[in-house]
Amino acid sequence: MTRVLFVGQTPETVDYSDPALPPGLNADKILAGIDVAAAKIAERGWVGDICNIAPDDGGIATLEKQLASAIYDCVVIGGGLRLPPKGLLMFEKVVNAIHKAAPGSAIAFNTRPEDTAEAADRWV
Repeated sequence: MTRVLFVGQTPETVDYSDPALPPGLNADKILAGIDVAAAKIAERGWVGDICNIAPDDGGIATLEKQLASAIYDCVVIGGGLRLPPKGLLMFEKVVNAIHKAAPGSAIAFNTRPEDTAEAADRWV
């Protein structure tokens, strides 16, 4: 069975004033999008796990623990981790943690939480 991990920044820790993020974005919209993503993953008959992380080394430890808990066919990294330029170092840490802990997993990128399943579908 296909297993997908969606990793994103914990919505409550996002700086929504950052101009690199879409205007009007907030935690409620992200959480609603994650719910849509989970439903689309389930509709495909896949197992989907969500891993929201803090933007710090504790978040990387959380991600590493999650990656150790299962074998994933694909790990989708959310835009909140990769879009804001000030988050580049954290994004690199996330990619390297996935590369190290799950070398057999494809890595995909969504454009918003709602298209996480479509991002994974490109690689599984």
